[in-house]
Amino acid sequence: MIDSDLVAKEVVRPGTEAWCELVAAFGSEMLQGDGTIDRRLLGDKVFGSRELVRRLNEITHPRIIQAINDQLAELSAGGPDRKPPPAVIVDAPVLIEAGMVNMVDEVWLVVVDQDTQVQRLIARDHFGLEQAMNRINAQIPIEIKMRYADVIIDNTGPVRETRAKVRKLWNRLTREEAAGGKQPGLFDRSPEGHGE
Repeated sequence: MIDSDLVAKEVVRPGTEAWCELVAAFGSEMLQGDGTIDRRLLGDKVFGSRELVRRLNEITHPRIIQAINDQLAELSAGGPDRKPPPAVIVDAPVLIEAGMVNMVDEVWLVVVDQDTQVQRLIARDHFGLEQAMNRINAQIPIEIKMRYADVIIDNTGPVRETRAKVRKLWNRLTREEAAGGKQPGLFDRSPEGHGE
């Protein structure tokens, strides 16, 4: 699995080109004592302003996309002691916004109603309501994201239910990849994915 959030942290580590551009664009007050970017402070500064989000994305997205492409190429190439995996997950919350849809064979979208999304952001990240809404509003509306999705996974219920849905879909995908490719019509755009 390639976690775009971890890739993003690597891309903006102290001293990198992206780090320098972020400090120049948003100020050194967003730096922590060790020189790393305080992502919460940066988020508080940019989310709520389309122009600042655009600037942040201009600095980070091309570098994140390149790093993910590099990792995908390395995985696809395999090596003398390892063969390429049957599938690779790219976990990217802003895959669609960043223009990364063409990098993947399928888009699996995890959805939840906005009230639940707000409650989870507040509980997980200790955001206030305004902070949570600013982050949600900086993304493409879920209705538009759904148009890009090959699989839509409802995440309204307990985590164990979502994990079971994902595991079932993953097992089906990897079985079919091993057998020579996905069967036509395997996935639909319904809220649970085909056959769920």
